Amino acid sequence: MKENNIKKVLLLGSGALKIGEAGEFDYSGSQALKALKEEGIHTVLINPNIATVQTSEGVADQIYFLPVTPYFVEKVIEKERPDGVMLAFGGQTALNCGVELYKKGVFEQYGVKVLGTPVQAVIDTEDREIFVRKLDEINVKTIQSEAVENAEDARRAAAELGYPVIVRAAYALGGLGSGFCDNEEELNVLVEKAFSFSPQVLVEKSLRGWKEVEYEVVRDRFDNCITVCNMENFDPLGIHTGESIVIAPSQTLSNTDYHKLRELAIRIIRHIGIVGECNVQYAYDPESEDYRVIEVNARLSRSSALASKATGYPLAFVAAKLGLGYGLFDLKNSVTKTTSAFFEPALDYVVCKIPRWDLGKFHGVDKELGSSMKSVGEVMAIGRTFEEAIQKGLRMIGQGMHGFVENKELVIPDIDKALREPTDKRIFVISKAFRAGYTVEQVHGLTKIDRWFLEKLMNIMNTSKELHEYSEAVCHSKTVCHSTAACHSELSGDSLPLALSKEQFLHSVRNDKTARELLRKAKIQGFSDLQIARALGLERYMDSEDGILAIRALRKSMGILPVVKQIDTLAAEYPAQTNYLYLTYSGIANDVHYLGDRKSIVVLGSGAYRIGSSVEFDWCGVQALNTIRKEGYRSVMINYNPETVSTDYDMCDRLYFDELTFERVMDILELENPHGVIVSTGGQIPNNLAMRLDAQNVPILGTSAKSIDNAEDRDKFSAMLDRIGVDQPEWRALTSLEDINAFVDKVGFPVLVRPSYVLSGAAMNVCSNQEELERFLQLAANVSKKHPVVVSQFIEHAKEVEMDAVAQNGEIIAYAISEHIEFAGVHSGDATIQFPPQKLYVETVRRIKRISREIARELNISGPFNIQYLAKDNDIKVIECNLRASRSFPFVSKVLKINFIELATKVMLGIPVQKPDKNLFDLDYVGIKASQFSFNRLQKADPVLGVDMASTGEVGCIGSDTSCAILKAMLSVGYRIPQKNILLSTGTPKQKVDMLSAARMLQKKGYKLFATGGSSKFLTENGVENTRVYWPSEPDMQPQALEMLHKKEIDMVVNIPKNLTAGELDNGYKIRRAAIDLNIPLITNARLASAFINAFCTMTPDDLAIKSWEEYK
Repeated sequence: MKENNIKKVLLLGSGALKIGEAGEFDYSGSQALKALKEEGIHTVLINPNIATVQTSEGVADQIYFLPVTPYFVEKVIEKERPDGVMLAFGGQTALNCGVELYKKGVFEQYGVKVLGTPVQAVIDTEDREIFVRKLDEINVKTIQSEAVENAEDARRAAAELGYPVIVRAAYALGGLGSGFCDNEEELNVLVEKAFSFSPQVLVEKSLRGWKEVEYEVVRDRFDNCITVCNMENFDPLGIHTGESIVIAPSQTLSNTDYHKLRELAIRIIRHIGIVGECNVQYAYDPESEDYRVIEVNARLSRSSALASKATGYPLAFVAAKLGLGYGLFDLKNSVTKTTSAFFEPALDYVVCKIPRWDLGKFHGVDKELGSSMKSVGEVMAIGRTFEEAIQKGLRMIGQGMHGFVENKELVIPDIDKALREPTDKRIFVISKAFRAGYTVEQVHGLTKIDRWFLEKLMNIMNTSKELHEYSEAVCHSKTVCHSTAACHSELSGDSLPLALSKEQFLHSVRNDKTARELLRKAKIQGFSDLQIARALGLERYMDSEDGILAIRALRKSMGILPVVKQIDTLAAEYPAQTNYLYLTYSGIANDVHYLGDRKSIVVLGSGAYRIGSSVEFDWCGVQALNTIRKEGYRSVMINYNPETVSTDYDMCDRLYFDELTFERVMDILELENPHGVIVSTGGQIPNNLAMRLDAQNVPILGTSAKSIDNAEDRDKFSAMLDRIGVDQPEWRALTSLEDINAFVDKVGFPVLVRPSYVLSGAAMNVCSNQEELERFLQLAANVSKKHPVVVSQFIEHAKEVEMDAVAQNGEIIAYAISEHIEFAGVHSGDATIQFPPQKLYVETVRRIKRISREIARELNISGPFNIQYLAKDNDIKVIECNLRASRSFPFVSKVLKINFIELATKVMLGIPVQKPDKNLFDLDYVGIKASQFSFNRLQKADPVLGVDMASTGEVGCIGSDTSCAILKAMLSVGYRIPQKNILLSTGTPKQKVDMLSAARMLQKKGYKLFATGGSSKFLTENGVENTRVYWPSEPDMQPQALEMLHKKEIDMVVNIPKNLTAGELDNGYKIRRAAIDLNIPLITNARLASAFINAFCTMTPDDLAIKSWEEYK
């Protein structure tokens, strides 16, 4: 039934991962490309995100690592001449770019057909006024709102609607530039920011406290519609759906409610004329049964990845086929392979999505959650009860919590306030409130969270209390324990002999029917072994790792074991075999028949995306799975991140959508009995499990767990480097202020300080004088024997160089050396990296290769590894070594065109491999990896780069030289070439000198320069014309830098902080923050600024070659 004249299709990707637009679009794009490939269609992809799976070999036929902007997309269309284009698979970036090209008539000019939802329908959903009018035509209620084009109209609209109102930028993603206003003063601030991101701003009546419900709907061109999944937010309206815990299918709607909203969703998408998939978001008031439509996304949204994984219905794949003209009745559901795509999934389990935040990484960030998204990733937990799913999910987000209960206590001075004003810790505040005696009614009154959810959470709290009471009762019964004190004091030598009471305690539990029932109940409610050990007070007898093993042995002896269930999308009403699995305690039999043939290789995934561990590890996992399959083994993946391609139904032979905790991984390994486990492709989470798995005799493939530990443990690694005569920056772990000061006197400032125990999230800092050191140590609080602080010598103006490599039995077989553009002091995940290196001494490269060979031999590495070096005048020091794939693996693999993970996987499987015959110094082109920051989402955070990572994503672009690649990369992460006016404040004297030639270039190119105090004086002395502007702390002088920013008189800001002293930060901070909030490009590093300025002064976008990856030979 498809249209046959489509032979070549262009797909727009979403570019770098950012808050609000993350890995889910790598997943949906990969699905669409897979669907097109199946039809024999030639595919062209534009996506500068080099770390993704969709930009890998064999996914699309041609890949362009170019910015997804109208200018470059038009250039590619002109060159490739596609028959059709797909806009719905690259988030808001692709959609906005497509709408602009459509309005300019570019598609028409080149005869390109827009496949799927027509562009006019997209505009109908994106433009608020048209949208409201369209829904009025079919009597569907929308939130009272007004679209305005200026601040004056916004004030009038708010006054007419009546406060509180919500302000939102149109055409923006993830609630960018939105928020609640209770009065005109708040409105003015928000409206200015919203207009910086969008020409149209919506002012709408606030329905805070209503429920938020969402439906994913599919329609084909023959007007057939189904709803695939409906979900509801745990949090009431007012918290962006990307920030809320989401439950699918909805648990609290009545049957009538459910069908009423379903019927409306179908009526809406028929009227708008969507072809493919879209989602409809509602505000719903259960009291009055009244509803309002919040919005309709005419593209794959962030929740479509979640809905696909939650139901086993591959939405993006189906949407791509519908875009080619198929009907739903033509298509099979590719997961079940037995049902057609024209079939609404039914679920016999509950799915819970929980966002992951990394707010601790940012100085000064506002932690309150609202209508603008701040989360960097998400997890999805599957269980047979809500309690099980939510507790699993709270462990998966990886923020140090063990579930809803049995966590180290949060310190919350005012519980009422913390419940009323939600932050990233709100669910744990509820737990604390219940412990403190709050009732469900009281918590509901303060949070407006549905009572049904709160009652379920109360069930978990009650079970926790029962476990505590049981433990007390056993301890106090005469037969077991002769001294109650012994149970409660830290047992000292003179009280009871420990072994006895521990054995007796466990024996008493093992033989007690009540205990067995209680344990089973706890497991059904999602308690982990650790939570149970803690609730039973086992920490009196042993450390928590032994406690986990004791409970594990105990429940196995009682026959309390999890079972494996499959997601068959049919609620088991129809026979279907899927490889899509989860573990639960609510069940009696496994859905999978295990052969026990030891042919499985288990790959541990990378968990929730977070700052520092993102889509690059998904790429690594997928490459490992592909290689395992090719070599004839059964591939098994454990991962719980719905945004990933590694959790796609056909990426592996068995997918466990489950936790990556020691307990759960062991449960799965005991069932699978695999040939081996790969821990080196999923970032830090699997790496951290290596020692514990090894202790249980799990066969870890590749580098041994002992070697991993020798590289991870600072003392062992440091001693090894000394032993083999390799230099490293001096460091000490110190336990008192006197020792710290003595060490600093020896090595001199600046020093790098990292506390081993972090309270404020201020994890690492470079301190350049005594005042900063003292201020930072106050933040780090309790320096003591138990919590030492690691202080290292910090080498200024040193280059950072990375070695990514694969070794076999300690011998390197492939390597890639790359260099950072910024000097050391910017985290390697935030740095701009060039590969092959362009400015390293030959001697430096030789030494780095030699040291790497020695380290690989000493640790006997088999598999992937990464070493970071500091180089200054050929003097080379090792900073750290990771015996796993690093975040730059996809980048160097794709630029060099050697798949490092495929090589590494073969090595780990023990397959002989050939050394590649090409060398990085033979390449006739340069790759640049640039970082994407999401500071515009993080209200009040200081957008300055330091030793702690802050970027949320990256791009990688290839060019014939550094300038060419840098220009493509900087445009890809959202920088714009400035038109006319540039504001400079350039830090220390050394940085002023570094920036001088760039400033001269700007002047020569005809830019008008504005500079603050010291910078202005320096430029003038060196013959560079500029206008002096004044800091906020010089309010009587004109012109004011801040005012110029607000008046949009500046096109780019270069602001390089001297150091972290308070006054410096206030002035600089105000300028930097204003640039971010007003959407003005900002650079805070002198070397990066020079490289970018050099690029746009020596070439224009017209000089950039439009070449696909394949064309760079």
